[in-house]
Order: sequence, then C-alpha cells, then structure tokens
Amino acid sequence: MSDRRKNIVFLGLCFGMGILAELSFFHGTIGISFPIFIAVFYTVLYTRLGFHLNHRRIGLLLMVSIWILSLTYLFFDNSFFYLMNLIVIPLLVFVHVVLITTPNYVDWLSTSFLHRLIQKLTQTINYSKRLVKLFFRRTLFRRVNNETTQTIKRIVIGLLMGSPILLVITGLLISADAKFGEVMMEVPNFIAKFNFLEVIIRAGIAVVIAILFFGVFQVLRKRYTPIIKSNYQTYDKNWDTVIVGTILVLLNSIYLLFVFIQFTYFFGDAIQESYTYAEYARRGFFELVLVTVINWSILLACLKLVKTKKKSSSYFMKGMYSLLIITSGIMLSSAYLRLSAYEEAYGFTMDRILAHAFMLFLIVIFAYTLIRVWIEGISLIHFYVIAGVIFYTGLNAINLEEIIVENNIERYEQTGKIDVYYMNSLSYSGIDGLITLYKKDPEYPDLRIILEGRKESIGYLSLNTWQSFNFKKQQVIKRLEELEF
Repeated sequence: MSDRRKNIVFLGLCFGMGILAELSFFHGTIGISFPIFIAVFYTVLYTRLGFHLNHRRIGLLLMVSIWILSLTYLFFDNSFFYLMNLIVIPLLVFVHVVLITTPNYVDWLSTSFLHRLIQKLTQTINYSKRLVKLFFRRTLFRRVNNETTQTIKRIVIGLLMGSPILLVITGLLISADAKFGEVMMEVPNFIAKFNFLEVIIRAGIAVVIAILFFGVFQVLRKRYTPIIKSNYQTYDKNWDTVIVGTILVLLNSIYLLFVFIQFTYFFGDAIQESYTYAEYARRGFFELVLVTVINWSILLACLKLVKTKKKSSSYFMKGMYSLLIITSGIMLSSAYLRLSAYEEAYGFTMDRILAHAFMLFLIVIFAYTLIRVWIEGISLIHFYVIAGVIFYTGLNAINLEEIIVENNIERYEQTGKIDVYYMNSLSYSGIDGLITLYKKDPEYPDLRIILEGRKESIGYLSLNTWQSFNFKKQQVIKRLEELEF
C-alpha cells in the first residue's frame, strides 16, 4: 500500500477517533468513556508510530499516571479532580506523545524539549489548517475557476449582510399578519424537531478533533531537528560565598530563636490560652507560606549559584543549608499539627485534606533537598517533577472524598458532631456517607430531609448513558433505592 493510501486510511481512522471523542466527552457526565477513549487513542498511537519509542522510564511513569487518572472517572466521583483532570490528562498525554518521539539524548527537562513541545503544537495547528485548505481546493472548488470562487465569496458576504435585514423585515411582517406569523413560528419548531443545529455542531466538533488528531500524528513522525545555539560567550554569575553565608547565618539565627521560644506553643497546649482554632490554623499556614516561598527559594538559588572552592567553606555552607532545611521541617510539622487540631474541632474538608497532603509533599521535597546538599551531582528538578506527577496521581488514586467521609463519621462517633450539609455538597461519596450516618442515627437533625430530597431526585442521578457509567454512582444509587424512612 502506498504512503498516500495509508494516509487516507489513517485519516479515516482519525475521523473515527473524532467521533469517539465527541461521544465520550460531550454527552453529559464523563465516566467509563474516558478510559475507553484513552485505550483507543494509545492503540492508534502505537499502531501508527510503533513500539520502539524513546525515554522509556519517564514515558512509562507518564503512561501509568494517565491511565490511573482516566480510571478515576470509572471508579471514583470526586468533583474537584473531575474538572482538574479535564485539563491535566490532555496536557500529560500531549507531553507524553512528544516525549516518546524525541531522541533519548534530549533532556526532558531542557529548553530544547520545551521548544519541541511548542514546535509540535504549532506544527499541528498549521498542518491542520493546510489540510482543510487542501480539502476545499481539491473537492468543493476543484473545477471552479477564480472568477466563480470570487462570486461565491460575494454571495456568502451578501448572505451575512442580508441576514439582519431579513430578520427585521420578517419581524415586521409577522406583526402585520397573524396568519403569516403562525406559519413562520412553525419553522423553528420544525427545525428543532429534527435537531439540525445540534447535529451540525456535534459533527463539527468531531471533524475538528479528527483533523487535530491526524495533524499531531503526522508531525510526530517528523525527524527531530536540534536547536542551533548561537556562539555567544557566557559568563558565570556566582554569588559571593561570604555574603550568602552571612545571610544564612542571620536567617538561621532568627529561625532557631523563633523555634526555641515558641516550641511549646507549636506542640503544646498554648492554643487553649491565647488563640481560637481558626487563628491557630491561619498562623500555621503563614509559616507554611514562609517555608515554601522563602526557604525553598533560597535553597534552590544557593545550590545553583553559590560555588565554594575551599573545603571548609563548602562544609560551612552545607551546614547552613541543612540547618535551614531542619528549621523549615519543624515549622512544617507545626503547621501540620495546627491543622490537625483545627480538623478535630471543625471537621474534615477537601481543602484541609489537600493542605495536609501538600505539607507531606513538601516534607519529601525538603528531605531530598537535604540529600542533594551533601551529595552533589544529583538533579533536583528531575526529582521534583517526578515526585509531583506521582503525588498528583496518588491523590487521585486514594479517593480523597472517601477519606473525608470516613474521618467525619469517625469524628461523629467520638464527638456526636458532623456537618451533614458539607457531606451533601460532596459527590456520591458524600451521599454514601450520609446513608451510613442515617443507619447509625436516623434522628440526626436535617439528615432525613437531605436524604429524602436525594431519593426523590434519583431519576436524575440514575446512569442513563453509557458514557457516564461509574461504579461508585451505581453503588450509591442502589443504596438510595433500598433506603426506607
């Protein structure tokens, strides 16, 4: 089969993917349709490009992350990550397909790879434009001369300019004659009956997606062209060790004094004497901001720009870096304990759980940075990116809403308090928790009213399309149907 025929067949395959994408993502709530589409997409990708691809280790990590994130639409129902992943997954997929088609000698955290991402995006858009123009020239306007083409353009312009006038005149005629008005009012109903507009819009979406798919697959096959760097002289801009060392001594002195004076405040019962839980938590987050913005930034800048020649100076600077990391870790622990106390008083929410998770992520980041201080040569940025991908994927995989519900019910068993309205604001995991709570305490204030409302709207909650199928939804709807008041 010739290359041209192969391209035509593959273009038809891309149109099939465009139709699948439109069916998967533009027909209500997304569920099982997301992993199905990902499976089809990667099947087509590896069929087109082959399996001998580059950057296999980081590529495998991204592939696993993409699959886990897409499967959360089938197994979980987290409203926060539902919207977030509509952006994150396509972005990860694009980075992944560009990465595995880039030579291994190109660092995936370099300006060359960033340039390649932008280049492939631009090439995809330009290729798609050229494909559309070529289609019109060789089909609709194949036997049309230039004069006829210009005439068609004038007709289109006339239609666009005449439409507003036609609408005004039609409105006046409808006002002048009631019978004419009745006839004209039937036209929109006739059009709506056949859903012409919806069909045209959906077909247009499928065509646009198909052309973009074909474009990106075509440009990915192009040979890599390395960036030619200009021959200009670079100068090392190293920070003075004495100046930076003095700054670090000052900062560490302040941090040590701060930790020493308020150590009992951090980990003791001083909150009961001076502050409310809200004030306590807010102050903890302020320290967290200081840790992330100031200390982390200083560490990265110093590790990059401070070069020491003497062994004594090197050990001194490493000692200062280590002390900065340790004090940062103490303040992170303080913020973590403060938020825990706040949750014990007011309950668990998505924001608070995410804040906890982010603090744990920062502790991992600081721990690795401490290793980097004493073992030179290992890459920080590569670890940060890999850890970030694993961290985000992990947050999706553990079903945070389920954890929030379980913790709130456990807190209810200990204190008798729970925010049923917040539980109701969550997705299906929240409804599931409310049903469990009702079986424990049917008389809890407002709980029955909330569940009765949920049961009345069970028709709306039902899984009436294959795209929105989700195991968690199915489980909760079944429990709602079996619930008796």
